[in-house]
Amino acid sequence: MEQARRITGGQVLTAADDLQKYSHDELATPQYNALPAAVLKPGSEQEVAELVALCARTGVPVTPRGGGTGLAAACVPAPGGVVLSLEQLDHVVEADPDNLAITVQAGLTLNRLNQEAEALGLYFPPHPGDEGACVGGLVATNAGGARAVKYGTIRRFLLGLQVVLASGQVLELGGKRLKNSTGYGLQELMLGSEGTLGIITRVTLALLPKAGSMQTLVVSFADLDRALDAVPGLLASGVVPCAVELLEHGVLACAERHLNRRWPATRGRASLMVILDGPDEEDVLGQAERVSAALERAGALEVLLAESPARQREILELRSLLYEALRPATAELYDICLPRSQIAGHVAFVHELEARHGISLPTYGHAADGNLHTHFLRCALVDGAIGEELPGWRELLPVVRGELYADAAARGGVISGEHGIGQAKKAYLEANLGKAVVETMRAVKRALDPQGILNPGKIFEP
Repeated sequence: MEQARRITGGQVLTAADDLQKYSHDELATPQYNALPAAVLKPGSEQEVAELVALCARTGVPVTPRGGGTGLAAACVPAPGGVVLSLEQLDHVVEADPDNLAITVQAGLTLNRLNQEAEALGLYFPPHPGDEGACVGGLVATNAGGARAVKYGTIRRFLLGLQVVLASGQVLELGGKRLKNSTGYGLQELMLGSEGTLGIITRVTLALLPKAGSMQTLVVSFADLDRALDAVPGLLASGVVPCAVELLEHGVLACAERHLNRRWPATRGRASLMVILDGPDEEDVLGQAERVSAALERAGALEVLLAESPARQREILELRSLLYEALRPATAELYDICLPRSQIAGHVAFVHELEARHGISLPTYGHAADGNLHTHFLRCALVDGAIGEELPGWRELLPVVRGELYADAAARGGVISGEHGIGQAKKAYLEANLGKAVVETMRAVKRALDPQGILNPGKIFEP
């Protein structure tokens, strides 16, 4: 530790109280939590490289950490290992509006990134949810969010990376170019690798001109099947929505209680929340007319247009805080992504599991890109109220998890659309992707990290 202190100017934490903060991620699932031997807090990219080289020489496992907002235990340290916290690497390296690009350090938060883009009169579309998430973590998980149907995931906006390899060597990948057919796509290899192949220290991202206008529609349907059946017609209307969120009213009741606020739709049992954006108000209102007509033809009970920016924010807040409202009772959160045509069948299977096991599995998600979020609740959920803890939920948890993942795989889905694999899903990776794919991943890992010191125990076992 003395060498680490010399490198960081004393920025090494070893006291138990200090280490506790770094022992878990946002979900803090007890079975994955672990105290690191120490937390190293470099103040520069050079210090990151020196610390990783030190860990390589001494054989100490190192787990990179940004905002700690992950939900799959990817930032939880390995036994006997250290956490390398990137929270002090939070500077904007270069803002380049001429190239519609910005280069930032990995510890910059999404909130700060959005502020910097706003100051340039530009826009960073991906919005995974928690604005305390750091840019390095967004790249390391290929994060997505509700706007992926129009704008894609982080992958679409990633232009360049600075990465520290397991040896301490620094790679500069990509740049501000929009095209590159020059050799292997090493940058793509790092994307979504969750700190297992290299530690991201700097990121260059593409920005877009800011939309001049935005509008939110809330569209209610008799039931979830009707809501999902309406999505293909919406997408064929000639409008590319910014987001299409699927929400069952029984699940929304929990957020309504949490915020003491009512969802605007009063009819039916399910809603689609459709967000539209465009260059000006006239364009967006024209989009809204076409979308409304398509959804009414599909059987919508009511189509409500947010009458003001303040009302839009209220509606978005209800959707955004669903996770927070359910979190106190959440044992696990799933992140399955399916072909759009398979969403209704999978959600019907979720309801079947609820009835069969006597549990609550509230589900919502991104209807237009197939990404669903299902909570396994340790408590009953009745009319939006969280009740008493259910007996036997711990024994049911692995059973239900396995059934959900098996159903997703049978429908051509994957077990993670945007949260990553981490520790929480690694036991199911081979069943989902196949042995040959996972063995190829292991071969890449061995080539880039022969000692296995970079975030060991994540994505798959050695």
